Amino acid sequence: MKVILLAFLYGLLGLLSGQDNPSKDDIFDLTNYTMNEKLKQEPHFYNTSIRDYKAAVGQPAYLHCFVKNLGDREVSWIRKRDLHILAVGVHAYSRDPRFAAIHTEGSEDWVLRVANVQLRDTGAYECQVSTEPKMGITFWLTVEVSKAEITTGTEVLVRAGSDINLTCRVANVAEPPSFIYWYRDTNMINYALRGGVSVETDQHLRTSRLLVARASTKDSGNYTCVPSNSDTASIMVHVVNSERPQAMQSGVASTPASMNYFYKLKLSISLGGWRISLRRRIRGVHSSACRPRVGNRVVQEQLDKPLPTAQVTCL
Repeated sequence: MKVILLAFLYGLLGLLSGQDNPSKDDIFDLTNYTMNEKLKQEPHFYNTSIRDYKAAVGQPAYLHCFVKNLGDREVSWIRKRDLHILAVGVHAYSRDPRFAAIHTEGSEDWVLRVANVQLRDTGAYECQVSTEPKMGITFWLTVEVSKAEITTGTEVLVRAGSDINLTCRVANVAEPPSFIYWYRDTNMINYALRGGVSVETDQHLRTSRLLVARASTKDSGNYTCVPSNSDTASIMVHVVNSERPQAMQSGVASTPASMNYFYKLKLSISLGGWRISLRRRIRGVHSSACRPRVGNRVVQEQLDKPLPTAQVTCL
Protein backbone atom coordinates (compact mmCIF):
# COMPACT_ATOMS: atom_id res chain seq x y z
CA MET A 1 0.00 0.00 0.00
CA LYS A 2 2.83 2.39 0.91
CA VAL A 3 4.58 1.54 -2.37
CA ILE A 4 1.45 2.37 -4.34
CA LEU A 5 1.04 5.67 -2.45
CA LEU A 6 4.65 6.67 -3.07
CA ALA A 7 4.33 5.76 -6.76
CA PHE A 8 1.19 7.87 -7.00
CA LEU A 9 2.85 10.85 -5.35
CA TYR A 10 5.91 10.39 -7.54
CA GLY A 11 3.73 10.46 -10.66
CA LEU A 12 1.77 13.42 -9.35
CA LEU A 13 4.95 15.40 -8.86
CA GLY A 14 5.96 14.57 -12.39
CA LEU A 15 2.65 15.78 -13.79
CA LEU A 16 2.74 18.97 -11.74
CA SER A 17 6.26 19.74 -12.79
CA GLY A 18 5.55 18.93 -16.43
CA GLN A 19 8.47 16.51 -16.44
CA ASP A 20 8.73 12.75 -16.73
CA ASN A 21 11.48 12.78 -14.09
CA PRO A 22 11.01 14.99 -10.98
CA SER A 23 13.92 17.18 -9.89
CA LYS A 24 16.17 16.46 -6.90
CA ASP A 25 14.44 19.20 -4.90
CA ASP A 26 11.05 17.61 -5.59
CA ILE A 27 12.35 14.29 -4.29
CA PHE A 28 13.70 15.93 -1.09
CA ASP A 29 10.42 17.76 -0.55
CA LEU A 30 8.50 14.50 -0.94
CA THR A 31 10.84 12.68 1.45
CA ASN A 32 10.52 15.42 4.08
CA TYR A 33 6.75 15.46 3.71
CA THR A 34 6.57 11.69 4.17
CA MET A 35 8.82 11.78 7.24
CA ASN A 36 6.84 14.63 8.81
CA GLU A 37 3.58 12.79 8.25
CA LYS A 38 5.03 9.67 9.84
CA LEU A 39 6.34 11.71 12.78
CA LYS A 40 2.91 13.18 13.39
CA GLN A 41 1.53 9.66 13.78
CA GLU A 42 4.32 8.32 16.03
CA PRO A 43 4.79 9.15 19.73
CA HIS A 44 7.02 12.15 20.26
CA PHE A 45 7.90 14.64 22.99
CA TYR A 46 6.90 18.28 22.77
CA ASN A 47 6.91 21.41 24.90
CA THR A 48 10.40 20.47 26.08
CA SER A 49 11.73 23.99 26.71
CA ILE A 50 11.54 23.52 30.50
CA ARG A 51 13.77 20.63 31.51
CA ASP A 52 15.64 22.17 34.46
CA TYR A 53 13.66 22.22 37.69
CA LYS A 54 14.50 23.62 41.12
CA ALA A 55 12.95 22.88 44.50
CA ALA A 56 13.71 23.74 48.11
CA VAL A 57 14.40 21.10 50.75
CA GLY A 58 11.12 19.94 52.26
CA GLN A 59 8.99 21.18 49.37
CA PRO A 60 7.45 19.03 46.59
CA ALA A 61 8.94 18.95 43.08
CA TYR A 62 6.96 18.32 39.88
CA LEU A 63 8.62 17.19 36.62
CA HIS A 64 6.41 17.47 33.51
CA CYS A 65 6.79 15.24 30.45
CA PHE A 66 4.53 15.96 27.44
CA VAL A 67 3.98 13.12 24.94
CA LYS A 68 1.85 13.22 21.77
CA ASN A 69 0.36 10.18 20.02
CA LEU A 70 1.19 7.86 22.87
CA GLY A 71 -1.31 5.26 21.68
CA ASP A 72 -0.94 1.99 23.55
CA ARG A 73 2.59 2.76 24.74
CA GLU A 74 3.46 3.53 28.32
CA VAL A 75 5.40 6.34 29.96
CA SER A 76 8.00 5.48 32.60
CA TRP A 77 10.15 7.58 34.92
CA ILE A 78 13.74 6.46 35.54
CA ARG A 79 16.24 7.85 38.04
CA LYS A 80 19.41 7.92 35.99
CA ARG A 81 22.03 7.71 38.73
CA ASP A 82 21.04 4.12 39.56
CA LEU A 83 18.61 3.36 36.67
CA HIS A 84 15.88 2.77 39.24
CA ILE A 85 12.35 2.63 37.79
CA LEU A 86 10.27 5.10 39.80
CA ALA A 87 6.94 4.80 37.98
CA VAL A 88 5.27 3.17 35.00
CA GLY A 89 2.09 4.82 33.82
CA VAL A 90 0.35 5.99 36.99
CA HIS A 91 1.81 3.21 39.15
CA ALA A 92 4.77 3.88 41.44
CA TYR A 93 7.53 1.27 41.53
CA SER A 94 9.70 2.73 44.26
CA ARG A 95 9.84 1.78 47.90
CA ASP A 96 10.25 5.45 48.65
CA PRO A 97 6.67 6.74 49.06
CA ARG A 98 7.78 10.25 48.17
CA PHE A 99 7.77 9.33 44.45
CA ALA A 100 4.46 9.24 42.61
CA ALA A 101 3.18 9.49 39.02
CA ILE A 102 0.35 11.89 38.21
CA HIS A 103 -1.67 11.80 35.00
CA THR A 104 -5.14 13.02 34.09
CA GLU A 105 -7.03 10.88 31.59
CA GLY A 106 -6.97 12.46 28.14
CA SER A 107 -4.02 14.66 29.05
CA GLU A 108 -0.62 14.50 27.34
CA ASP A 109 1.17 15.63 30.51
CA TRP A 110 2.86 12.88 32.53
CA VAL A 111 4.12 14.17 35.88
CA LEU A 112 6.64 12.79 38.33
CA ARG A 113 6.06 14.18 41.82
CA VAL A 114 8.76 14.04 44.47
CA ALA A 115 7.36 15.00 47.86
CA ASN A 116 9.52 16.45 50.64
CA VAL A 117 12.59 16.67 48.42
CA GLN A 118 16.02 16.26 49.97
CA LEU A 119 19.48 17.24 48.78
CA ARG A 120 20.14 13.65 47.72
CA ASP A 121 17.30 13.94 45.16
CA THR A 122 19.39 16.31 43.04
CA GLY A 123 20.15 14.71 39.68
CA ALA A 124 18.86 13.51 36.31
CA TYR A 125 15.48 11.84 35.71
CA GLU A 126 14.40 10.35 32.39
CA CYS A 127 10.90 10.26 30.96
CA GLN A 128 10.79 7.17 28.75
CA VAL A 129 8.25 5.92 26.19
CA SER A 130 7.98 2.18 25.46
CA THR A 131 8.60 2.42 21.72
CA GLU A 132 11.05 0.12 19.92
CA PRO A 133 13.72 1.25 20.36
CA LYS A 134 12.78 3.15 23.49
CA MET A 135 12.76 6.93 23.36
CA GLY A 136 13.47 9.17 26.30
CA ILE A 137 14.09 12.72 27.40
CA THR A 138 16.14 13.78 30.42
CA PHE A 139 15.18 16.32 33.09
CA TRP A 140 17.40 17.75 35.81
CA LEU A 141 16.25 18.45 39.36
CA THR A 142 18.25 20.76 41.61
CA VAL A 143 17.42 20.74 45.32
CA GLU A 144 18.50 23.78 47.32
CA VAL A 145 18.39 24.71 50.97
CA SER A 146 15.93 27.56 51.34
CA LYS A 147 16.99 30.16 53.85
CA ALA A 148 16.02 33.54 55.16
CA GLU A 149 18.47 36.37 55.70
CA ILE A 150 18.11 39.60 57.64
CA THR A 151 20.10 42.08 55.61
CA THR A 152 21.23 44.14 58.62
CA GLY A 153 23.40 41.30 59.93
CA THR A 154 23.23 39.29 63.14
CA GLU A 155 23.42 42.12 65.69
CA VAL A 156 22.53 45.80 65.64
CA LEU A 157 22.47 48.76 68.06
CA VAL A 158 19.64 51.28 67.98
CA ARG A 159 19.43 54.56 69.85
CA ALA A 160 16.35 54.88 72.06
CA GLY A 161 13.69 57.01 70.37
CA SER A 162 14.75 56.08 66.83
CA ASP A 163 13.22 53.34 64.64
CA ILE A 164 14.08 49.67 64.39
CA ASN A 165 14.13 48.87 60.67
CA LEU A 166 14.70 45.22 59.70
CA THR A 167 14.42 43.56 56.28
CA CYS A 168 14.14 39.78 55.80
CA ARG A 169 14.87 38.24 52.39
CA VAL A 170 14.01 34.62 51.47
CA ALA A 171 16.31 32.83 49.02
CA ASN A 172 16.29 29.52 47.14
CA VAL A 173 12.55 28.92 47.13
CA ALA A 174 10.57 27.81 44.10
CA GLU A 175 7.45 29.65 45.22
CA PRO A 176 7.07 32.87 47.21
CA PRO A 177 6.30 32.31 50.90
CA SER A 178 2.62 32.52 51.71
CA PHE A 179 3.50 34.42 54.89
CA ILE A 180 6.48 35.77 56.85
CA TYR A 181 5.96 36.16 60.61
CA TRP A 182 8.13 38.20 62.94
CA TYR A 183 8.98 37.23 66.52
CA ARG A 184 10.73 39.05 69.36
CA ASP A 185 12.33 36.40 71.56
CA THR A 186 9.69 33.65 71.75
CA ASN A 187 6.63 35.84 71.20
CA MET A 188 5.06 36.75 67.88
CA ILE A 189 5.05 40.51 67.44
CA ASN A 190 1.55 41.70 68.25
CA TYR A 191 0.58 44.88 66.46
CA ALA A 192 -2.34 45.48 68.79
CA LEU A 193 -0.26 45.47 71.99
CA ARG A 194 2.40 47.83 70.76
CA GLY A 195 1.56 50.78 68.50
CA GLY A 196 3.94 52.01 65.85
CA VAL A 197 4.69 48.53 64.50
CA SER A 198 4.22 47.81 60.79
CA VAL A 199 5.16 45.00 58.40
CA GLU A 200 5.42 45.28 54.60
CA THR A 201 5.73 42.00 52.69
CA ASP A 202 6.51 41.81 48.96
CA GLN A 203 5.83 38.27 47.75
CA HIS A 204 7.30 38.94 44.31
CA LEU A 205 10.64 40.05 45.81
CA ARG A 206 10.29 37.53 48.66
CA THR A 207 11.04 40.17 51.28
CA SER A 208 9.43 41.42 54.48
CA ARG A 209 10.21 44.69 56.24
CA LEU A 210 9.58 45.22 59.96
CA LEU A 211 9.41 48.77 61.32
CA VAL A 212 9.21 49.49 65.05
CA ALA A 213 8.83 53.23 65.56
CA ARG A 214 10.23 55.15 68.53
CA ALA A 215 12.08 52.20 70.02
CA SER A 216 12.70 51.97 73.76
CA THR A 217 14.93 49.68 75.77
CA LYS A 218 11.91 47.39 76.20
CA ASP A 219 12.08 46.67 72.46
CA SER A 220 15.52 45.09 72.82
CA GLY A 221 15.68 41.36 72.12
CA ASN A 222 16.19 38.63 69.56
CA TYR A 223 14.13 39.33 66.42
CA THR A 224 13.34 36.40 64.11
CA CYS A 225 11.63 36.29 60.72
CA VAL A 226 9.79 33.03 60.04
CA PRO A 227 8.82 32.36 56.38
CA SER A 228 6.27 29.67 55.56
CA ASN A 229 8.65 27.73 53.30
CA SER A 230 12.16 28.46 54.51
CA ASP A 231 14.55 28.33 57.42
CA THR A 232 14.36 31.24 59.85
CA ALA A 233 16.79 34.12 60.39
CA SER A 234 17.49 36.04 63.60
CA ILE A 235 19.14 39.26 64.71
CA MET A 236 19.92 40.62 68.17
CA VAL A 237 18.70 44.19 68.63
CA HIS A 238 20.10 46.35 71.45
CA VAL A 239 18.23 49.58 72.16
CA VAL A 240 20.51 51.86 74.20
CA ASN A 241 20.06 55.22 75.89
CA SER A 242 22.86 57.10 74.18
CA GLU A 243 23.33 60.19 72.08
CA ARG A 244 26.59 59.00 70.59
CA PRO A 245 26.47 58.25 66.83
CA GLN A 246 28.09 54.85 67.34
CA ALA A 247 24.94 53.63 69.07
CA MET A 248 22.71 54.29 66.10
CA GLN A 249 21.47 51.46 63.87
CA SER A 250 24.00 50.48 61.24
CA GLY A 251 24.84 47.59 58.98
CA VAL A 252 27.31 46.13 61.47
CA ALA A 253 27.30 45.70 65.19
CA SER A 254 29.12 48.69 66.66
CA THR A 255 30.50 49.07 70.18
CA PRO A 256 29.66 52.42 71.75
CA ALA A 257 31.75 53.73 74.61
CA SER A 258 28.64 54.03 76.75
CA MET A 259 27.96 50.29 76.83
CA ASN A 260 28.84 48.46 80.02
CA TYR A 261 31.19 45.51 80.07
CA PHE A 262 32.50 43.22 82.77
CA TYR A 263 36.17 42.74 83.48
CA LYS A 264 37.75 39.91 85.37
CA LEU A 265 40.53 41.12 87.65
CA LYS A 266 43.15 38.72 88.84
CA LEU A 267 45.66 40.01 91.43
CA SER A 268 48.76 38.22 92.53
CA ILE A 269 50.35 39.83 95.59
CA SER A 270 53.46 38.68 97.41
CA LEU A 271 53.39 39.40 101.17
CA GLY A 272 56.17 38.13 103.41
CA GLY A 273 56.87 35.08 101.32
CA TRP A 274 53.14 34.28 100.92
CA ARG A 275 51.58 34.60 97.46
CA ILE A 276 47.94 35.64 97.57
CA SER A 277 45.70 35.43 94.46
CA LEU A 278 42.55 37.52 94.31
CA ARG A 279 39.86 37.35 91.65
CA ARG A 280 37.17 39.95 91.23
CA ARG A 281 34.58 40.86 88.58
CA ILE A 282 34.47 44.57 87.97
CA ARG A 283 31.79 46.36 85.96
CA GLY A 284 33.08 49.40 84.15
CA VAL A 285 32.91 51.49 81.03
CA HIS A 286 34.31 49.95 77.88
CA SER A 287 37.74 51.21 76.92
CA SER A 288 39.59 50.57 73.70
CA ALA A 289 42.65 49.94 75.86
CA CYS A 290 41.07 46.73 77.19
CA ARG A 291 42.95 43.80 75.73
CA PRO A 292 43.70 40.33 77.12
CA ARG A 293 46.78 40.39 79.32
CA VAL A 294 47.37 44.15 79.34
CA GLY A 295 48.77 45.63 82.53
CA ASN A 296 48.24 48.04 85.37
CA ARG A 297 47.28 50.94 83.16
CA VAL A 298 43.81 49.69 82.22
CA VAL A 299 43.04 48.62 85.77
CA GLN A 300 44.07 52.02 87.02
CA GLU A 301 41.80 53.70 84.49
CA GLN A 302 38.90 51.72 85.87
CA LEU A 303 39.70 51.95 89.60
CA ASP A 304 41.64 55.23 89.70
CA LYS A 305 44.29 53.83 92.02
CA PRO A 306 47.59 52.00 91.57
CA LEU A 307 47.55 48.24 91.85
CA PRO A 308 50.18 45.49 91.85
CA THR A 309 50.81 43.39 88.76
CA ALA A 310 47.41 42.28 87.41
CA GLN A 311 45.75 40.62 84.46
CA VAL A 312 42.61 42.08 82.91
CA THR A 313 40.38 40.04 80.63
CA CYS A 314 37.34 41.35 78.72
CA LEU A 315 34.28 39.12 79.12
